[in-house]
Parts: sequence; C-alpha cells; structure tokens
Amino acid sequence: MQLTPITVAYGDGIGPEIMKATLAILEAAGARLAIETIEIGEKVYLSGNTAGIAPEAWESLRRTKVFLKAPITTPQGGGFKSLNVTTRKMLGLYANVRPCVSYAPYVDTKHPKMDVVIVRENEEDLYAGIEHQQTHEVVQCLKLISRPGCEKIVRYAFEYARVYGRKKVTCFSKDNIMKQTDGLFHKVFDEVAKEYPEIENEHWIVDIGAAKLADTPEAFDVIVMPNLYGDILSDVAAQIAGSVGLAGSANIGEEVAMFEAIHGSAPRRAGQDLANPSGLLLGAVQMLVHIGQGDVAEKVHNAWLRTLEDGIHTYDIYKEGTSKEKVGTQAFAQAVIARMGHKPEKLAPVSYAGASDKGIHVKLKPTTPAKMETVGVDIFLFCADRNPNTLGDKLSALNTGGLKLNMITNRGVKVYPGGMAETFCTDHWRCRYKSDDLKAINYADILALQQQISAAGFDIIKTENLCTFDGEPAFSAGQGA
Repeated sequence: MQLTPITVAYGDGIGPEIMKATLAILEAAGARLAIETIEIGEKVYLSGNTAGIAPEAWESLRRTKVFLKAPITTPQGGGFKSLNVTTRKMLGLYANVRPCVSYAPYVDTKHPKMDVVIVRENEEDLYAGIEHQQTHEVVQCLKLISRPGCEKIVRYAFEYARVYGRKKVTCFSKDNIMKQTDGLFHKVFDEVAKEYPEIENEHWIVDIGAAKLADTPEAFDVIVMPNLYGDILSDVAAQIAGSVGLAGSANIGEEVAMFEAIHGSAPRRAGQDLANPSGLLLGAVQMLVHIGQGDVAEKVHNAWLRTLEDGIHTYDIYKEGTSKEKVGTQAFAQAVIARMGHKPEKLAPVSYAGASDKGIHVKLKPTTPAKMETVGVDIFLFCADRNPNTLGDKLSALNTGGLKLNMITNRGVKVYPGGMAETFCTDHWRCRYKSDDLKAINYADILALQQQISAAGFDIIKTENLCTFDGEPAFSAGQGA
C-alpha cells in the first residue's frame, strides 16, 4: 500500500485537541498517509522567529507538498507576521476554497438549502500588506491586483465548477468604484467565462451581492472574489450556513496545498476537551480528495454526516430537542469512528468516487504587452494649510514646462480648481500634472517638475506616473473632476 506523505502541524490553543481527533478519524477510515510533524505558531514566535515557522519546517512542506494545519495563535504586538498569509504567499497558494453547506435540521440555520463554494484569491489585493504613513493625518494601503492573479483564480473557479459538477460561477467585485483594480478582476472574469459556455456566469457588485448571499444563499453555487471580500464573505457564508466551526478550507497552489479549519485557535477553550473538530476534519476531507483518496474522504464525510444526523453534537451546535447527546472533542471523534461505513439517512450522502482536484490545472493565456507611454504624474504633497486654493495658486505660479497642473484632490475628491468650500481637507494632497493632449513624456520631465515643486518649499511624499496603454488612459479620475 503506497502512502502519501503529508506534513502535519498541531498548532496552538484548541489545535492539538482537534488535530488528535481528526487524525484518529483518518486512521480509522484507512487513510494512506505518511505523516511528518512540524512545529509552528506561538512557541516558535516567542522563540524569536517573527514568521512563526522554522526553516526546517519549510523543507518538510516543500518535500511533502501537502500541509494539514491546525489553528495557531499569533502573539499580539511585536511585529509578528500572520503565518497563514506568509505560507500562502511563500508557497504560491493562490486559491482558497471554502465550501459552506447547511445541515438542517441538525444544525441551526435560516437557510436549509444552502450549498455554496467560495473561491477566494489568496495572494494579492490589500493583503499584499504594503502600508505607509504618509503625513501626520493620512496612512495608505496599496491594493495590488494583477492580470495573472485574476486569471489564475477565475480559471480555478470555473475548473472547480467543471470537476465538481457545479452549474454556475458568480463574480463579486466593486468595479463601479475601483474601476482599475476591481475593474480588471471583472474584465478577466468576463473573458474567461466565455471559454466555459456550459457553466452559467454572472457578476454582482459586492455590497448587494453580500446582501443577497446573506438573505438567499441558495441563489449561488460557486462565488469567486478578490482576497479581502472573499475573506470576509466566506466567514459570513459559513456562519449563516450553521457555524464557522463547521467549515473547512483548502489553499491550493501549483505545487503545494494546505488544508485547515477556517476558525481560529480559541485559546479560552484550550485543554477543556470541548472544541468541535469538524472544521479541521472537513479540511482533511478536502485534503483526501486532493491527494486522490476520494474513497477514504467519502467514508469520513458520510460517517460525520451520520453522526450529526444521530444528534451526537459538541457544545457549540448542541440544541435541546434536536441534539441527543452533548459530547467533547474526543468523544465526538469516537462517535464518527463508530459510524465509519455508514451513510446518512436524511442528509444527502456524498460521493467522491475517482475525484481529485489535482486534476485542476490552470494554464494562463499568453498576452501581448500593450504600448505603454507616460503622459503625466500625480505628485502627492504634505501641506498643513487646509485651503486648497492657496496651494493651487502657488503651484500654478510655477514654471512647470510641458506638464500642466490639471487638478488637486484631497482623499480622491477634486478641490482645485473649482472645489467646494464644504469639502473637508486633510494635510495630504494629490496634485495631477498632465501633458497637452496626453503626449508622451519621459522621466526627465517628471524629475524637472519635482525639482521645481521642491525648490518652492513643498514636501513631496510620493509620485505615481500617469500612463496610457495602447493609447487608453489607465488612471482614475478625481471625484468631482
């Protein structure tokens, strides 16, 4: 019998308890695993390693390429980095897959027909984590969206739908406001969707889409989103399905995959044999499918469903009248083991015969670079004087060559020329300079402009070049412009 090597981390808080329970169930089901154990989390952080993971642990992950991870505790303060974010980025785990399913009437929910899979982009967006304090009053966080990042996650969502027999893929974005970043995500979604004519596709603005998801989740099947929206709404979806504690999560890359519960380490519950191991167990089910052990995944998942159906519940989902027995972590695991080989009678049984999402291969389409020309620059200034007309008149008086002051904005709102007195201004100003008729300029023109502005006594914080691609402007306007 060939064993599949996997790396296991027991984590912190309730992590060791739920991992012990999960591994006991997998062993009882006949999972064919060769387990390597690594240490991550709080103890590693407090030893002085700000990443929370030792170099030798990385070697295990790169060797096995499969990571079953219990929740960890990240110490507050001290510059400690999120291990989840670090792992996802270092190992290229671009797709986060979170099935959110209701188990009515055995788990309380207002949505008994809910069966939604949220596919979340995992590497970029605001989670690039690039932040700066720019003035006394203003900080910024850069939202980075790339065409390859969009294409990878969108293609994964459609391939996932095809492999698992899903009928529809929905895109959530906020491209009515963020026309460049979310606009690119939506544009790529529309392009890729044309290659899957057998799968229905649609787009929702994320705010009304989130409202619809919370109210009528049965209207959705697979939802694909940028990182931040996906992080928030996958938790919302898991909770309205019944409980965040029941949801597992897969993080998929080209080479490596990580599987976990979506909940945290719950240190207040640690050591009490109370925690529900279901989230980690369902993450392990995703792992078994991924490594081609769908037969074992099916046994585990169906035994777990039968346990819910029989009313054997941990404290978090226990309900008088529905539940029959309140059990602890290890007793719940033993209840699942006792039902191995059984299927649920009322809940729909699952089938993973021959399934493996390793068969999902995302291949990016080659692209031809557009002709890129610089046609202006946004120069961000610090100025404590809150009167935009004073600033604008001083800048307009400078000799700036072929670049003309087009407008000044404050927090994205045009305040010069022709601003409104009611607009509140901070000490952070974007001063937009453009060439006549958007003619191409070189960086020497921008440097000369900066020298003029600096010589006039202004503090330059940063600059952003204004570019066209194949003649099309690729920068946002100011509100009110």
